[in-house]
Amino acid sequence: MTRIPLGSQLPDFPWDTISDVKARAVAHPDGIVDLSVGTPVDPVNPSIQLALSVNAAEPGYPQTAGTPELRAAIVAALERRYNAGGLNDASVLPVIGTKEAIAWLPTTLGVRGTVVAIPAVAYPTYEVGALIAGCTVVRADSPAEAAGASLVFINSPSNPTGQVRGVDELRAWVSFARETGAIIASDECYMGLAWQAEPVSLLDPRVTDGDNTGLVSIHSLSKTSNMASYRAGFLAGDAALIQELLLVRKHAGLMVPGPIQHAMVASLTEDSHEELQRLTYAKRREQLVDALSRAGFIIDHSEAGLYLWARRDGMGARETLDWLADRGILAAPGDFYGPAGAQHVRIGLTATDERIAAAAARLGE
Repeated sequence: MTRIPLGSQLPDFPWDTISDVKARAVAHPDGIVDLSVGTPVDPVNPSIQLALSVNAAEPGYPQTAGTPELRAAIVAALERRYNAGGLNDASVLPVIGTKEAIAWLPTTLGVRGTVVAIPAVAYPTYEVGALIAGCTVVRADSPAEAAGASLVFINSPSNPTGQVRGVDELRAWVSFARETGAIIASDECYMGLAWQAEPVSLLDPRVTDGDNTGLVSIHSLSKTSNMASYRAGFLAGDAALIQELLLVRKHAGLMVPGPIQHAMVASLTEDSHEELQRLTYAKRREQLVDALSRAGFIIDHSEAGLYLWARRDGMGARETLDWLADRGILAAPGDFYGPAGAQHVRIGLTATDERIAAAAARLGE
């Protein structure tokens, strides 16, 4: 039997395709302003750092399910921050960062070889996770386009577009799940960054009528808690699905390190650090919106989240990428996220105040 390497069945890693553009931006006399990725640059709150360090001496294996304290903190935070309903300690599960959880979700849910639906413009890992599981991928922004799917990824606020889906749109996906038996996985990693519209969780009772059957929401502490290096995320929703995932992840040894679990509790039980980070991003966003608009960019959607979804009339994504690189600014081309993104670039808010100011100045050149 001839082995077909899994890597050969996956698309190119997106950021590897813009190495030449990055080199051009790096060559700017004042250095690069890298707005191409959503990695935080601001420090982790001291209370979170303290929780990590105080528990760093723990020698034993951690619980895959998470400590009782962590599970309680997840439930309480989702209820308090996002009005999620119908949760208990059996319906939440910590994961080693949400990218890992998303990439393995089609496999760990046992939908290998079926149809997986992802948004028309989407975070690339939805597609990669489906391909790892040998699934067929369809791009669907409505239930009518997702016919036959066993698993549907939705994302609000969207990465990369910042678009926010309303209650009625989410209710339509819940109805789809009820009618077809499909699982709806809602990536809600950017819910803490609302600008012009208020995001709604898939688990909000206004959406579910109190029934989370077939529904899973995905949350990260990377964005407003700056914990990307901690690899700290969690799943919540249908308790039967969460317990199914827990069993598979126990067998596979997919467990969040113990000290990280303590840091997660610190992050989830206190909200002021998240609000301060949101205000920091709000200031950076305002500065970039103004500078991009003055430079002739059109900003679409971008009602929430960590990015601006921008375009220039008459230019495709790669042409705009070059235009920015000539000014020492690196963005992500919209085609990273699907063919429908071919006219846009994604511009992140994740740079220091000094670098954001530099980008704003260069956009005026």
